Amino acid sequence: MIKRVSYNPKIDTGAVVQQIEPTASLPYFTIEDGSFRYPMNDRTRVYGLGEQVRGINKRGWIYRSYCTDEPFHTEDKSSLYGAHNFILIDDGAVRFGAFFDYPTRITFDIGYTDPAMLTVTPETMELELYIIEGDTPTEIVRRFRSLIGRSYIPPLWAFGYGQSRWGYADRDDIRSVADSYRDAHIPMDMIYLDIDYLDNFKDFTVSPERFDRFPSFVSEMKERGLRLIPIIDAAVKREEGYRVYDEGHARGYFCKGRDGEDYIVGVWPGMSVLPDFLNDDAAAWFGSQYRTLTEMGIEGFWNDMNEPALFYSEQGLKEAFAALHTYEDTELNAFTCFRARETLNRLANSDDDYQSFYHRTPAGSIRHSEVHNLYGYRMTKSAADALKECRPGQRSLLFSRASYIGMHRYAGIWTGDNHSWWSHILLLLRQLPSMNMCGFLYTGCDLGGFNGNCTRDLQLRWMSLGVFTPLMRNHAAAGTRSQEAVAFGDTEAFRHIIELRYRLIPYLYSEYMKATLRDEMLFRPLVFDYPDDSRAVEIEDQLMLGSSLMIAPVYVQNADGRMVYLPEPMTMVRMHEDYISTEELSSGDHYIPVPLGDVVFFIRSGALMPLADAAMTTAEIDLDSIVLLGTGRAYELYADDGISPDISEKNITILRQHDAAPRPAF
Repeated sequence: MIKRVSYNPKIDTGAVVQQIEPTASLPYFTIEDGSFRYPMNDRTRVYGLGEQVRGINKRGWIYRSYCTDEPFHTEDKSSLYGAHNFILIDDGAVRFGAFFDYPTRITFDIGYTDPAMLTVTPETMELELYIIEGDTPTEIVRRFRSLIGRSYIPPLWAFGYGQSRWGYADRDDIRSVADSYRDAHIPMDMIYLDIDYLDNFKDFTVSPERFDRFPSFVSEMKERGLRLIPIIDAAVKREEGYRVYDEGHARGYFCKGRDGEDYIVGVWPGMSVLPDFLNDDAAAWFGSQYRTLTEMGIEGFWNDMNEPALFYSEQGLKEAFAALHTYEDTELNAFTCFRARETLNRLANSDDDYQSFYHRTPAGSIRHSEVHNLYGYRMTKSAADALKECRPGQRSLLFSRASYIGMHRYAGIWTGDNHSWWSHILLLLRQLPSMNMCGFLYTGCDLGGFNGNCTRDLQLRWMSLGVFTPLMRNHAAAGTRSQEAVAFGDTEAFRHIIELRYRLIPYLYSEYMKATLRDEMLFRPLVFDYPDDSRAVEIEDQLMLGSSLMIAPVYVQNADGRMVYLPEPMTMVRMHEDYISTEELSSGDHYIPVPLGDVVFFIRSGALMPLADAAMTTAEIDLDSIVLLGTGRAYELYADDGISPDISEKNITILRQHDAAPRPAF
């Protein structure tokens, strides 16, 4: 059962698509001093909140849903790029989900201030609260997912491997990447274009010097089986003569300051303006700009800097320089030095700036800070709506950095500017089920880390998890060590892992499409599948993946293997460079050796998993080559053209096997 309690929200967030009558009373929570409070016992576990730091069980920390340009994803942070206000509470006797549909800052204190109390505090009480009841966590998530709408469906080729780097400066760099992968016989479907391809960082432009004759270059890459995926940032450069700025300014489509003039901020292009994505006409206009690139052959995009991220505002910069002048001709001590430095640090993503510009909405003029969490969502929705018109009858690849529940219907997300830290492998593992709960199925991270210098062993371990995530992209920042699969000299281990990805795609694509059709999670904590197993409750470094698999990646430096807990007997599959082996293991604890380059996973008792022959691109995957691994008798394979937006259970074929042993050719 789903119940809604309405507190007269100012604006329709668009997150919930079903209409549900409000209830007369508030279930489970009490309201005290503007907060929703729920007492927790020793057994209470709290799941959800999507893209956040720390564990799958969120108890013991304080989280703030406020889309934040946060490049350091450490445990002391409370906000990242997404705002995903769904929690699932399970204390053994009582289970329910709660979705706080609220477009600005809301705090979830889950036993941080008071270890026995969950306290949810919005800035105002103008929100809608949905209570979702069910007998199991899986049932609660399914009901919530059916409420908020079907998840985004990418094209089949988006499940291929993608290579990216901020710093591929021109066409020759892109060709060099393509050549190096092909020469090493490493599969790949996509090369991403970061801000390097733009003309002076201006949206919907292409540098005429570094990427001249761009449409022919896009065609050249497609002939090689590669799609180019460009970045689009939220801000538009303020420059007369730049068509996008001139049109948007003339039509009043940019956010306004208190004086009614365009609000000026500094981002990558320098002085810029912010499209007013909460204005339907402005959003449709910005979305229509994507046609500039789709007409050149582009079939996918990644939206960035859309929290929105601000380096500074014009007014803030003036005030900061004025403040710094007060320190001239003075001797700075420890305190004044720190204050002077902080004057500049405070310029980025300032709350003062977020409170200083406005949106024109159907509900009237609204200050940005009151609807902050909707900005990236509305940007990406505008792109998705436009791509349906630009590319009718076809799916496009689209994912975003900032997001809110509801955006999952239009695009995926990646987890932003992570680091080349071992702890971030584990962070991704823990984020995956939480993002799935909130409808975001097409997810992944920058494999190897965006910031910092990656090592060969770290990249191999990270990619051994990345082979299972729907978005598999290797991406790094300018100035960092090269971390492509061909960058470490010995390419055999990397080739083997990426080939495995292509062999797994029939399974990953099938499970993704079934999860979409059935409002299910792709990645699940063990306790969701084994609720009566006391050990499964505590395990957060192993996940169930789809109907058949359990994964348990290595995420510790210099480890030669790891302990794995099996809640039931399972088939262990070891993928080595030269062979595939299977071994039946009993339930319980096992130490599993995992040499660098090996990928090990586990098939549930009575389940099957399809495995195809290796291929250089998704277009070359041969479904006739599929064999089935495991001890089951049947598997539901989802197969369609990979591009049509019309999906259906009719595309499921039942594969049967009486002898599940791998064929000798392995």
